[in-house]
Amino acid sequence: MRVFVIWEPVLPTDWTAPSTAALRRIDDARATQFWDKRRLVSSSMGGHNRRSVVWDFIAVYTQGAVWSDHPPQAIYEGGPVVRVTQPTREALAQALLGMGHLR
Repeated sequence: MRVFVIWEPVLPTDWTAPSTAALRRIDDARATQFWDKRRLVSSSMGGHNRRSVVWDFIAVYTQGAVWSDHPPQAIYEGGPVVRVTQPTREALAQALLGMGHLR
């Protein structure tokens, strides 16, 4: 399992990349964190302006999923992250077992 955490400027206080303290919130060797100043990932997921920016969002993809211009079909997506921990755990369990599609 690989985890990609994408930090992006959304709130008025998000002027710069996340601090070391913020980065420490994700304390797992499987996680790689990125600062997306231009919100390119959000744009690829359908965010076109400040009102439609994609943030506080989680998506689970099958093993081997590849992004091109747009993300592949997720087996689970939801948010805000703090409210979807249980469905995310279930989707991860399914993904790790190689099971079918979950929405």
